[in-house]
Amino acid sequence: MFSLTGRRALVTGGSRGIGLATSRLLARAGAAVSVGYRSRTAEAQAVVAELRALGVTAAAFAHDIGTAAGADALVDDTVRTLGGLDILVHNAGIWPPADLGVDVMPDERWRETMSANTDAMFFISRAAARVLPRGGRIIHVASTAGQRGEAFHSDYAASKGAMISFVKSLAVELAPRDITVNSVAPGWVDTEMCAEAFADGGRERIAKTIPIGRVASPEDIAGPILFLATPFARHVTGEILNVNGGSVLCG
Repeated sequence: MFSLTGRRALVTGGSRGIGLATSRLLARAGAAVSVGYRSRTAEAQAVVAELRALGVTAAAFAHDIGTAAGADALVDDTVRTLGGLDILVHNAGIWPPADLGVDVMPDERWRETMSANTDAMFFISRAAARVLPRGGRIIHVASTAGQRGEAFHSDYAASKGAMISFVKSLAVELAPRDITVNSVAPGWVDTEMCAEAFADGGRERIAKTIPIGRVASPEDIAGPILFLATPFARHVTGEILNVNGGSVLCG
């Protein structure tokens, strides 16, 4: 039922974790997929081969979307290769694992997080908004940290809180063009980004804090993203879809 045949999608951070699971689901629904990545070329090309085996057009492009030039180039490459762009899934981002209080957080960490998370969000959204047609979709991957805060990770929480406000602002701005803008807000997910926190029994301790009793898989997040990309969500915009196993209950 979730058919995206004829639609063209760009997934940033699309070669691993949530981005990889999303790329796979979009392709299985029939969408052509452009995989945005930064440095892991072998992984990205393996994803492209997998998606092409599903019978869809797929390509991968390496760009730093924390810069305006990189974001513009990624969208340009996508449009040139796929013939247009209908769906942007912005998943790329970083979570610095080290706990640091604001009193000792160095400038470099703050700027790195803001560049990778907040600047990239703005630059890739701006580039996509210039080319998306009526009926286009923008979907950002936020976090529970942006909803409740995260002690000793104030940089990450601030970047995801900015994303939530940005989604709501852009939803109203682009609505007259029939472009919806939404976000999913995952809690803990079994990805490489969380590997350090999951080490030495951390995964089991974290799972006990989640009402549903388990850490999400990347596919648990990709499914709601797919829904937001389909016509079934055409009247949903400005929403933060909570996918956290009940760990943060936001109205």
